[in-house]
Amino acid sequence: MKLHTLFVCKSCSAVLDHEEADERAEGNQLLMKILEAQKNNPIYNNINIQPVGCLWTCVKKYSCAVSFVCPQKYTYHFVDLPQESITDLLQFSQMYQESKDGYVLPPKLPGKLRSHLLVRIPPTP
Repeated sequence: MKLHTLFVCKSCSAVLDHEEADERAEGNQLLMKILEAQKNNPIYNNINIQPVGCLWTCVKKYSCAVSFVCPQKYTYHFVDLPQESITDLLQFSQMYQESKDGYVLPPKLPGKLRSHLLVRIPPTP
C-alpha cells in the first residue's frame, strides 16, 4: 500500500505576518479541523496528515495551503481554502487514494476545490 500524505501549512495566514504565525493562523486552524474530522471518521485514517511550517504559497498571497502527495501519483496543491472545505478535502483524499495514478478529473473535484487548485504536478517516472 502506498503512503498518501496530506501536507498542511500551519503558518498560512491572511492577517498575520509569516513570522508572527501561531495557533491563531488560519492554516493552523484548518489543520486542527482536518485532524478533528479525521478522528471522527475512521474512513479517513489511511491518509497521513502532516503539518508543515510553510508551503511557501504565502509569498504569492495565497493562504491556507495543502498538498496531497504520494509516490508515483499526481501531486495536488490547493490554496486559499476556507475553513468550510474540510469535508471536500477529506472526500478528495478518498478519491485520490482510490485512483491508480492520483489523477482526478477536474469536474469530479468535490465542492469548490476546483477553484482552489493552484497546481497539479505529474508523477515522476
